[in-house]
Amino acid sequence: MINPRTLIVLLALAAAGWWYSPLSPRGNAGQALAQGAAGGCELPPRVAPLEAPLQTPVPAHLQPIRLPAATLRPLAGFSVDAKVLSRHDYDGDRESALSPVDFALGWGAMREDSVVDRLNITQSGRWYHYRYTGAPPIPHEDIGRSSANMHMIPADAGVADALEAVEAGDRVRIDGWLVEVQATDGWQWRSSTTREDTGRGACEVVYVCAVTRL
Repeated sequence: MINPRTLIVLLALAAAGWWYSPLSPRGNAGQALAQGAAGGCELPPRVAPLEAPLQTPVPAHLQPIRLPAATLRPLAGFSVDAKVLSRHDYDGDRESALSPVDFALGWGAMREDSVVDRLNITQSGRWYHYRYTGAPPIPHEDIGRSSANMHMIPADAGVADALEAVEAGDRVRIDGWLVEVQATDGWQWRSSTTREDTGRGACEVVYVCAVTRL
């Protein structure tokens, strides 16, 4: 007869093996849904190193991206070389079925340690927040023009893994498409297409084709 304590240990090991196996449901919903995309993920023109985000027109041949949960309509090509100011993982909201993580990204002055170190940067509720003591390190409008909260939709499991590996403080290049999400029940989620806006609707919704840690 197996000792009860030994049996508990064996069951725990079996459960751990299942959880980390390919049969496990641990993979986030965004990974599973993004794998429904057909034909791969075409890359847009890429931003030059350390330049401001590059937004480009959608080629005429690029079709909507059809996923089980929704259809993604490309609005613009998008490539950004930026510092990761913060990251926040989401699970349980409707958006997380497509986008399991948001990155707060900074470029220009918002990649400089002398600026970022004077800001307390947080994320919650699909928003990016910053606070400071005394005078701001740079004018508010420059903070808004040089940073943004971005909702990441991985194009496949490999991209999802690459997004998972990104940490605050990393420099990354992200290439993909700004999209409008359209669900069959009428729900929509539309990306901003300018870096000049702030507040509600100012976040980018990015269908991510490639992630490069620089």
